[in-house]
Amino acid sequence: MKNATVGLAIAALALTLAACGSAPEAAQKAEAAEAPVQKAPTSQISEGNAEAGEKLANTKMGANNQACVECHGSHGNKPNGPDRPKIGGQYRDYIAHALQSYRAGERTNITMDGQAKDLTDEQIADLAEYFGTQQGELSDLSHLTK
Repeated sequence: MKNATVGLAIAALALTLAACGSAPEAAQKAEAAEAPVQKAPTSQISEGNAEAGEKLANTKMGANNQACVECHGSHGNKPNGPDRPKIGGQYRDYIAHALQSYRAGERTNITMDGQAKDLTDEQIADLAEYFGTQQGELSDLSHLTK
């Protein structure tokens, strides 16, 4: 009896999933039309200008009117708190992707949400280039678990 109940549940689940995969074409187009327009993916962001990125990193901006270096420190390596990452020397693509994700609301942080929401692709490329070219002082977070 138990095997029959499990079998019926699996069959019902399979039918439900199959029905979900065959949504009418009009409904799929409507869903696509409602999706927000994405800006350039990280792989399509041009190489940034490190000098422009340095200037931007030291400029108060965003919803919080803060400069990047106020939280991440000089050259991205002297954060003002244990919950703020060192970003100096981080991979350029990682920084660009993180900023894009904050801008799109796919990644959230109370400070970064407001700081990244109005950044352009060019500004993201410049910041990524600047912080990516800094001497890195990156380390893992194992010291937090000891």
